[in-house]
Amino acid sequence: MKQILLVFIGGGFGSVLRFFIGKFLNNPQNGIPYGTFAANIIGSLLIGVILGFAAKNDTLSSNQTLLLATGFCGGFTTFSTFAYENHVLLKSGDFMSFAIYTIASFVLGFLAVFFGMYLAK
Repeated sequence: MKQILLVFIGGGFGSVLRFFIGKFLNNPQNGIPYGTFAANIIGSLLIGVILGFAAKNDTLSSNQTLLLATGFCGGFTTFSTFAYENHVLLKSGDFMSFAIYTIASFVLGFLAVFFGMYLAK
């Protein structure tokens, strides 16, 4: 139960921060959602730092990692986890899984958005 609460708290903070970044940086007039882009890139950097630090120094507990990486970065952006998982696949030399996972995530993600929009009509 404690682990669920840590993810919940971290995710809440991450989601609120992403909301504020999007509110101030996303502008429908220019077409590019700079706030979302910034959240994705910052979240990717943060999850890399958090998990890299945890692995290198072994100073973060599993609960701290859940709060910061799974919770905060997961709430801030799911792209951070996607980027980290791709890093793991590349580092392990599993290029086929990397290619399938990356391409399928983009293609199916876009298709799911379009299909969801279609269903909502």
